[in-house]
Amino acid sequence: MKHIVTVQDTVTAFADWMEPTAAELDGIDREMPLILAQVDLLDAQITTMDRTPTELDVRRFRRARRKVLAVGRELANTAAPLLPEVGA
Repeated sequence: MKHIVTVQDTVTAFADWMEPTAAELDGIDREMPLILAQVDLLDAQITTMDRTPTELDVRRFRRARRKVLAVGRELANTAAPLLPEVGA
């Protein structure tokens, strides 16, 4: 019995175009505070999924939600550097 296997992944796994560009990495760095705030909010939500939330849980959830909103607002209000046009 012969197995038919694709080799596309091994051929393209190390292609240059698959790596993030410096601009994409900078964008991730700029958004990291928001990503971390969203992780905290998700953690607060997961904690209360299988039990009735206590007052402390409710405060933690509200604090995490406010942090996501504040960091998102701050990120939206900062001027992002202009990215070069694609194809230019």
